Amino acid sequence: MDPDSPVRITVSSSGGLRNVPLSSPVRRSSISNSPLSGGELRRRSAVGSSGVEYVAYTVQIPPTPDHPLVSDSQTSPECLRKPHGNPNENRIKDTVFTGGFNSETRAHAKRMKSVEEMVVPKSKLLCQVDGCDEKLLNKSSKPHCECGFKICDDCYVEYCSNGTGVCPGCKEPFHESFEEEEDDDVGLMKPMMSEEKDPLLLRRGGVRLENNFSLVRSFKAPPNQEFDHNRWLFETNGTYGFGNAVWPREGSYEYENPPPVFNDRMNRPLTRKLGVSAAIISPYRLLIVIRLAALALFLTWRISHPNHDAVWLWLMSVICEVWFAFSWLLDQLPKLCPVTRTTDLSVLKERFEPTQNNPKNLSDLPGIDIFVSTADAEKEPPLVTANTILSILAVDYPVDKIACYLSDDGGSLVTFEALAEVASFARTWVPFCRKHEIEPRNPESYFSQKGDPLKNKRQVDFVRERRKVKREYDEFKVRINALPETIRRRSDACNAREELLAKKKQLEIGGPMKATWMSDGNTWHGTWFSNEEDHSRGDHAGIIQLMLAPPGPECAYKTEEDPDDLIDARNVDTRLPMLVYVSREKRPGFDHNKKAGAMNALVRASAIMSNGSFILNLDCDHYIHNSLALREGMCFMLDRGGDKICYVQFPQRFEGIDPSDRYANHNTVFFDVSMRALDGLQGPMYVGTGCIFRRIALYGFSPPRATEHHGWFGGKKIKFSLKRMKKTKGEDDTEMILPIVDDQNNNEEGDDELKQALIPERFGDSTYLIDSIAVAEFGGRLIHELRGKDSHGRPSGSLAVQREPIDRAAIEEAIKVVTCFYEDKTEWGKRVGWIYGSITEDVVTGYRMHNRGWRSVYCVTKRDAFRGTAPINLTDRLIQVLRWATGSVEIFFSRNNALFASRRMKFLQRIAYFNVGMYPFTSIFLLAYCVLPALSLFSGKFIVQSLNVTFLILLLAITVTLSMLALLEIRWSKITLHDWWRNEQFWLIGGTSAHPVAVIQGLLKVIAGIDISFTLTSKPAAADDGEDEFAELYEFRFTMLMIPPVTIILMNVAAIAVGVFRTVYSPFPEWSKLLGGVFFSFWVLSHLYPFAKGLMGRRGKISTIVYLWSMLICIVVSLIFLYVHPPDGSRRQSFMMSSQFP
Repeated sequence: MDPDSPVRITVSSSGGLRNVPLSSPVRRSSISNSPLSGGELRRRSAVGSSGVEYVAYTVQIPPTPDHPLVSDSQTSPECLRKPHGNPNENRIKDTVFTGGFNSETRAHAKRMKSVEEMVVPKSKLLCQVDGCDEKLLNKSSKPHCECGFKICDDCYVEYCSNGTGVCPGCKEPFHESFEEEEDDDVGLMKPMMSEEKDPLLLRRGGVRLENNFSLVRSFKAPPNQEFDHNRWLFETNGTYGFGNAVWPREGSYEYENPPPVFNDRMNRPLTRKLGVSAAIISPYRLLIVIRLAALALFLTWRISHPNHDAVWLWLMSVICEVWFAFSWLLDQLPKLCPVTRTTDLSVLKERFEPTQNNPKNLSDLPGIDIFVSTADAEKEPPLVTANTILSILAVDYPVDKIACYLSDDGGSLVTFEALAEVASFARTWVPFCRKHEIEPRNPESYFSQKGDPLKNKRQVDFVRERRKVKREYDEFKVRINALPETIRRRSDACNAREELLAKKKQLEIGGPMKATWMSDGNTWHGTWFSNEEDHSRGDHAGIIQLMLAPPGPECAYKTEEDPDDLIDARNVDTRLPMLVYVSREKRPGFDHNKKAGAMNALVRASAIMSNGSFILNLDCDHYIHNSLALREGMCFMLDRGGDKICYVQFPQRFEGIDPSDRYANHNTVFFDVSMRALDGLQGPMYVGTGCIFRRIALYGFSPPRATEHHGWFGGKKIKFSLKRMKKTKGEDDTEMILPIVDDQNNNEEGDDELKQALIPERFGDSTYLIDSIAVAEFGGRLIHELRGKDSHGRPSGSLAVQREPIDRAAIEEAIKVVTCFYEDKTEWGKRVGWIYGSITEDVVTGYRMHNRGWRSVYCVTKRDAFRGTAPINLTDRLIQVLRWATGSVEIFFSRNNALFASRRMKFLQRIAYFNVGMYPFTSIFLLAYCVLPALSLFSGKFIVQSLNVTFLILLLAITVTLSMLALLEIRWSKITLHDWWRNEQFWLIGGTSAHPVAVIQGLLKVIAGIDISFTLTSKPAAADDGEDEFAELYEFRFTMLMIPPVTIILMNVAAIAVGVFRTVYSPFPEWSKLLGGVFFSFWVLSHLYPFAKGLMGRRGKISTIVYLWSMLICIVVSLIFLYVHPPDGSRRQSFMMSSQFP
């Protein structure tokens, strides 16, 4: 064993303990009755003279044909039996382990010989290295050394990687025995470039081969002398090998000998970052500079050329234009470095999935806890939530590493029983998806697809089984949709029975309580329909129900076909992931902090029950559309440098949007332009759903390494390890908690820091929860070969263990941590978990993580990872935008403003977060600017004295550069021109309706302390057959948010009519001013067209009357204005005479 290796491993082949798995080196619980503390969960440390801490592991090696389990109790030849020792004691074989931090750990079994033991010669088909019985791949393969010593490829790589490269047979450096006829350069390289070896692990005399330009060795030059390439080329008329360049034959582009596949190796990267093509991004950046210069010249000219005839009009326009230029700059600067990322799922499978080298046949992937949140069974239909849960249960990820938690913040029995129905239907749906590779695995979306269901399906029984599952799902839908009425009828019957019993016993004192009853005859502990005391939406007990127990580690296959089953699942794994229903406790007088509080309750409960190292949160209407989405996200977390990633954000994609996307519900400009650009900085923002978190990042810990940005624009970077940084006395760093460390040089100080980070005042008084943090941190580590500097890794295979069972004590502890008073006097919601204090808790939570030095990643998959629904009704859409804008105003007036960000946040990332809190204030200037064209036409003045040539040239330059920037954005983001234009339209619609109200509400909350409450956005249910899928689009529900844009539309329409009449009847018509005013009015009206179309409702119903009233209002206003301000006073009388009615 390598004395410098930090891992000591004890090997046992005992039959009685062969099923004991490899244990985690971190204790999971500190109390004896904890269900999370296994018998093998122990940590033993020993510090040697070098101060290195050793972690002890116990590895059970099962018997194999080459290594049978031999004991004294078995009948065996005398020559193979030990004459001494306890006859009941199993034989212990010594095993030598090689490896370290930067190489794979391998076990080489070696038998302990005794004096009486017969020496059995090895077969010539086996490796001759002591302790290794690996079979040679090919009998005729040439030996690796001239001495003819038989050695397997794995042992050869190990001996070469230790820096000496000495043959264990002749004790001399390896010399390959080549045939004399193989004297060409390609033949010399074949033994070294075999596809079965990893070129990065091969060494020659301690020098790594990948650092050499050529892989050709010289037999004439001494071993330690540098090879003369020019002399060799002259003597042999050869060419360079694959090491630096491969030249095709003359007149052909095909290689005579194709180069080896260097990427086909276990340590190739899981992810790749691809920048935008220079042919696109370079002109894009240049246009930004040109437009910035054009804006500066335009504003300079506007300020230096005031309009003395209408100073008030000129001043308003200049102030608005200056603000628009500033707002555009804030929005454009973070878009300078867009990137695209790709993943390699085949590498993930080779590195972490069960292989021939994994005898336990268990996955080494970390666990993931999936959170689904819902709050109102009426606005969020249970069928939508049920389909989301089914897509999670059928996801393509190791079943025993998945745990799904549903947070029912309303405590509704409808949601509870719907989840029970899901658990029952999943036993049919999940095996069906696995057997036939169904995509998507949301049954509602799958069965409503219009494509050919037989595409890429090879099973002969697919059609029959699909028909059966479709029929079962239709019945499932009927049961789910009928749940509210079923529960209500059941409750009425049970209440009537209880009332009769009370009257018979004469125990009735006043009116009976109208309880809600469960199907087992007990009253529901959550919210009742009657909203009684202790059973209302804001006053009910905490509830946790384990719907599906944790599965076992081994696949469960049916041995024979069951005629009662809908599908033949004999060759399909029928296990289901763990499924838990959680409804946290709510009591009057406590601030429950809406969705953020519900998420934090799930974080604590899941830490006790499953403790996945990563967390995926989804809204109830966002289902998994790509079954490989979790694997794609884990590629970023487990790749080299992934220990600095706090979360992986996926784009939001929506279904059920009208084809024209009238109100920009897809929001593609934000998700495909802005978020991709942020991925090139410090990472995208957290948008509330479709995000995989690192659990310890949610706990408030800092990354193992960080970078501080000093100087102007953060140009000076200082990289440091947060593990080594010590706080000075009196320092109050509210943004950083020291990470979990195992300090090898100063173990006592590391333990003190760990204890200080895990004090109950920070996480609460649950010992289960505190002890689970170290286990979650270990599970999120990178394997030793990929860990970064000053960070800790884990041995490969350390997570291939069976999940510990859940007992009664764990459930009771989970109930304790979801109580409404658990967070009192803790840092939950302040530095730990989802952050409280803002309606947009998602943005604030992501900002805090970036502020600590973490980075995030944007994962855009080829097939959409998640899909959800969005409100297509105008009223719901405006209310949704109002909530987002109000949260942004709260961020601007809080300590989460990016102006107060730490130096660990990049400069451009800080600008992006500052713009998040700043953009609602643009609505004030936008309102004024949309009214300016109308005021200009009414008054007969314009924002400039005259249409000067300089003004027109600068205005044209600004417009052209903006259009060219938009085209380039469309090019590198792959969006459409239609998406970009819809985004521009709704920017003005939202800026004149919801954003001004958000600014007012935010100021009222900051100044007067008035808290604004919002209603939950309704989630549309799936349309039945024969119904209009977009019927909600045409519904008109008036709201006060519509008054400002309606006023702007009427003012501009009336102003155009007034301006035309004024110019026509004027003795000296000023057509230039009319043209300028009408142009800007049409610019405003073209942006508000979708809003005006939404006011009209369904086509053919009220559109005619709206048009008539609009025309009448415009004519009346125009005539009144002309009467008050006639074009010429001398012609007032003639004008009045000509306009008199008969």
